[in-house]
Amino acid sequence: MRKYNINALLVIGGFEALECLLQLYEARSSYEEFCIPLCMLPATISNNVPGTNLSIGADTALNAIVETCDRIKQSASGTKHRVFIIETMGGYCGYLASVGGLASGADAAYIFEEPFDIKDLQSNVEHLTEKMKTSIQRGLILRNENSNENYTTDFIYQLYSEEGKGVFDCRKNVLGHMQQGGAPSPFDRNFGTKIAAKAMQWISRKLNESYRQDEGRVFANTEDSACLLGMRRRALLFQPVVQLRDETDFVHRIPKEQWWLKLRPLMKILAKYKTSYDVSDSGQLEHVVLNRPKESEAMAAI
Repeated sequence: MRKYNINALLVIGGFEALECLLQLYEARSSYEEFCIPLCMLPATISNNVPGTNLSIGADTALNAIVETCDRIKQSASGTKHRVFIIETMGGYCGYLASVGGLASGADAAYIFEEPFDIKDLQSNVEHLTEKMKTSIQRGLILRNENSNENYTTDFIYQLYSEEGKGVFDCRKNVLGHMQQGGAPSPFDRNFGTKIAAKAMQWISRKLNESYRQDEGRVFANTEDSACLLGMRRRALLFQPVVQLRDETDFVHRIPKEQWWLKLRPLMKILAKYKTSYDVSDSGQLEHVVLNRPKESEAMAAI
């Protein structure tokens, strides 16, 4: 930083970029060279960066998944009584599997944030068995790559194949790195342009505010000089990365709260499951983050 006289840093990336920015911020007390404006733009198909509802690239990957699922469903239409098991990427974040499944009309989507067991798998098999008696004689199941270490894609495929004998046959498809390629979607192009322009305006303003004329250098060591620019609802907000630490599950590399978890009941409603639905979920990962003292105290007070 000193050698090349770098006065500001714009970091574009996913969860690793957030960790790097936190390390740079924490190292400011030891190295003054890091006391410069630091800004991060979230860009990852996994959409697992805290502080933003969407990351650059997630929409493009989602389009690739939905397009592939549509083609697979057309293939299943030509062959009656067939169920496809599709594995998506995303690490421990189930955004691609959940929203992709909702958009493509999947019968179920298995993700890490919503634990499932053998009873859930059996329930889905029974649902598909009943579905084969209707006019829509095909099924589509999505699974996030890290949804469960034991219930793998191969295991689910073998289970469905065995339990569906005589009613439907099963095929599996691992989408793999195809989700990472292709031309960017119009949303990602516009989103990237907007946040890049806003980030450069922020950096220019911070450089002017933190420039020390008597020393001839930039010095910025406040919390708001190391920020992540993310989309919260419809607004683009700069959030200090140090404040995002409490919102992050660093073990599984996902936010502790996921806004899209509230959409998951819609998948079962559209798939016409015969069950009741609880849509009151706040999108918090209680099974991942067990210690939530503030919530426990609030419940005790009630």
